[in-house]
Amino acid sequence: MAWLSVSFEVAAADVEAVTDALLEAGAASVDVADAGSRAEEALFAEPGAEGSRSWRRSLVSALCGGGADVATLVGRACAHTGIPLPPYAVRQVDERDWVRESRDQFAPIRISSRLWIVASWHAAPDPGAVNVTLDPGIAFGTGGHPTTRLCLRWLERVIRGGESVLDYGCGSGVLAIAAMKLGAARADGVDIDEQALLAARRNAMHNQVQATFHSAADAVRRPARVVVANILAHPLIVLAPLLARLTALRGRLALAGLLAGQAGEVRAAYEQWFDFDAPEEEEGWVLLSGTRKTDSNSR
Repeated sequence: MAWLSVSFEVAAADVEAVTDALLEAGAASVDVADAGSRAEEALFAEPGAEGSRSWRRSLVSALCGGGADVATLVGRACAHTGIPLPPYAVRQVDERDWVRESRDQFAPIRISSRLWIVASWHAAPDPGAVNVTLDPGIAFGTGGHPTTRLCLRWLERVIRGGESVLDYGCGSGVLAIAAMKLGAARADGVDIDEQALLAARRNAMHNQVQATFHSAADAVRRPARVVVANILAHPLIVLAPLLARLTALRGRLALAGLLAGQAGEVRAAYEQWFDFDAPEEEEGWVLLSGTRKTDSNSR
């Protein structure tokens, strides 16, 4: 089956309304990209953060079936949102094996000299290494993002054998599973997304480890010697008292999912409980790590 892609430029104030209207008018999917610069400007947003950012001019592309009336689709969406009908371009998109192409994106990732992340459909390049086998599905955590790599390398350094580990915001379960394969005695993962929890449990089974994964709605009561949270800056700030309580005295904590400009604010939220190490950075993303204080004022 062939598809049609129709693209046109939209001002920042109208992007959300136009994309919603295109979907309501019958588009199968909608993509938004930067239309104002040759190299797309990176924008980052997260739940709970004040304000929102968008490109001044966005290129909106709607995918629809090959027999769709593109003119009617665009006309209805623009009329619904109250904007003039813009010039638009239409191109054919041939059907491809999208599953195979998406899988091709997940080549084995070498995290360190002894640690690899390997998608379940690939053979391990180094069978003698610590290989974490993943079928990521829709869950975050394939080892390809700098924040995940920073956390994995940190876990490799701090786990000596026999530790309890808490992976808060576990996604695919990659960090909890890696912790177990590196020698941890126990690993618990927590997430708000039930699909992520299902993916994490499947991945733990494939790796033959006994990591346990819980919904964030279920209270985690026992502190862990090693706590890692690869989320986003604002949720990490909100979670500071909880994560401090869940880190054992003299235990180790790693916080990731932070842009370099956000690290100071996140660190300030935790400093009453933790002594911090020097931050680590990769491609503009930062990992903060520290040790839980033992004095009574920090409890």
